[in-house]
Amino acid sequence: MAETGRSPFPSTIFIILHLLLSHLFVSATSGGSPFVFNDFRGSNLTLTGSAIVTGPGALRLTNNSNILSSGYTGHAFYPMPLRFRDPSLVNRTFSFSSRFIFAIVSEMQNSGCCGFAFTVAPSSDLPTAVAGNFMGLVNKSTDGKPSNHIFAVEFDTLSGSSANDPDGNHVGVDINSVTSNFTEPAAYYTDESTNQTINLQSGESLQAWIDYDGVSGLINITIAPLSHPLRPHRPLISYPLNLSPLLQEFMYVGFSSSTKLLISEHYILAWSFAINGEAPPLDLSKLPRYPKIKPTGKTSRLLPYTSTLALFLVTTIAIASYLLYRRWRLYSESVEEWELDYPHRFPYKELYRATKGFREKELLGRGGFGSVYKGVLPSSGLEVAVKKVTNGATQGMREFVAEISSLGRMRHRNLVQLQGWCRRGEDLLLVYDFMVNGSLDTFLFNQQKVLLSWKERFKILKGIASGLLYLHEGWEQVVVHRDIKASNVLLDADMNGKLSDFGLAKFYDHGSNPQTTRVVGTLGYMAPELSQTGKATTSADVFSFGALLLEVACGRRPMDYKKSEEEVMVVDWVLMCWRRGRILHAVDERLGMNYVREEAELVLKLGILCSQAAPEARPSMMQVVQFLKRDASMEDFVVENLVMESDCRSFEQVVLAYPSSDRLSLSSL
Repeated sequence: MAETGRSPFPSTIFIILHLLLSHLFVSATSGGSPFVFNDFRGSNLTLTGSAIVTGPGALRLTNNSNILSSGYTGHAFYPMPLRFRDPSLVNRTFSFSSRFIFAIVSEMQNSGCCGFAFTVAPSSDLPTAVAGNFMGLVNKSTDGKPSNHIFAVEFDTLSGSSANDPDGNHVGVDINSVTSNFTEPAAYYTDESTNQTINLQSGESLQAWIDYDGVSGLINITIAPLSHPLRPHRPLISYPLNLSPLLQEFMYVGFSSSTKLLISEHYILAWSFAINGEAPPLDLSKLPRYPKIKPTGKTSRLLPYTSTLALFLVTTIAIASYLLYRRWRLYSESVEEWELDYPHRFPYKELYRATKGFREKELLGRGGFGSVYKGVLPSSGLEVAVKKVTNGATQGMREFVAEISSLGRMRHRNLVQLQGWCRRGEDLLLVYDFMVNGSLDTFLFNQQKVLLSWKERFKILKGIASGLLYLHEGWEQVVVHRDIKASNVLLDADMNGKLSDFGLAKFYDHGSNPQTTRVVGTLGYMAPELSQTGKATTSADVFSFGALLLEVACGRRPMDYKKSEEEVMVVDWVLMCWRRGRILHAVDERLGMNYVREEAELVLKLGILCSQAAPEARPSMMQVVQFLKRDASMEDFVVENLVMESDCRSFEQVVLAYPSSDRLSLSSL
């Protein structure tokens, strides 16, 4: 008997299309991609209650309460729901990570309330939530109900808001209730694992990290002041927590805050978030401004006028006038009109405060071109290094500032970032990122420092080579550094090498010839042709980098007059070892045998190759990078002859047979 009815094939297609469209809809509405707000202008957050975005771009959750108000609530949520779990995984939610910078400002310090909470909720609208102790999350009748499906990390400034609160300055984990499951007094752990208390109501910028591992069911919460920009190794709270019964498939993420009778403003300055990944880093240099603490108090009644009071007032006014005049002289600066044409200019007052008046205690070091001070910018809390250059000459200052401003636009992971500059009279102040580990020079030659391993040395050399390649070929102009040496290589917290001190740098357009200029640099690192041509070329930088290669590999400065005659010049000594077939004898003896033979031989030979007397015989930085990455072979290079150039250098020069490009064994170009 024949079957009747339509074929099931079209229905199958319809089901597949329906599932595909459903998947696309889920992807579109989940907002699964990480997001980051370095300020909140144009952020399109869903704001309710008293939450607003201020003109400079800060997210203000609550404004000041007043005596006629019982308090305010403020909510700010990411505008799209995010997918926090897969329905097929019954007992597991996705991992998530958040990072944000906040500030709590009270007109009467330490007397505000009630705090704010990082919040994950089923809706971006919490209409039944109330102010005061309930943090804008719930109300008296809904507090603690499982149907809330609310997870929050509270930053509470109200003492006794729940039975589990240790004090009015703590961080807590909340599940469906403002009675915290777990709390800790606000603090952070230093690198020495010392617990340092943090005042949440200090009015200063603080940073928070919240990381939830959906596999292990563990929540880690860390806070630190902005003066400690790196995340502390030890979290404040590490609490086992299974969020799978709490979080629904799609949830909203954001912030909730409230006030009571006391006056507080709660600010979020920057925020990033990611699901199944680490929250993107925040750019601390772009933080928006916000109003700081403005103490208020009742004005004392004037005492009856007497001769004693009059004398006191006159004396006070005189002292105040003198102090104001002295303060004005201290901070005063004459800004010429042309300076306004160049970006990244800091007010002198801000740098003076950052370095505590260029106090000797903040001094990091002195060099031939100025002194360097550690500072903390008052506006952002960012740690910086401020170089004060005083040469007693204003001629050419405008051209110098133009070049310095250009440097502020350069971006490379192996260059110390120039944050800005300031001119005051004959002083030029340059503001750089602060490098916590100081200079490479101190690690090579200061016996009190930990000996650098070969792995660290090789990584540093490759990084500096990459930075130089960017200066020579990767930026809009050719930049010749002119002072490459170990003391101008700074090390960050992860021992990455970053080239610094661009005070002698020269610029010229790609394809053009550099102009003749005065010969500057450091003896032992200067290319011999500079005394003849006076032109700052990329080849001269390659020569200096060759000296750095030998300096790092040998643990010796380019010239050491304490050595025997044949070892005074490190380049001569390495060449002699090479010609005798014992080039590895030149490796820093403090390393023993703890180095990679192939890498050490490569660095030493490449140092000789870059140190040749003839500029055209030296490799370019592109080729140097290829050698260090092992993308090009040095097997074809041999020592052919030795050339004496007594008019340029007091030691022997090396010329190596430099094969044509078609003889190089390159795996990639």
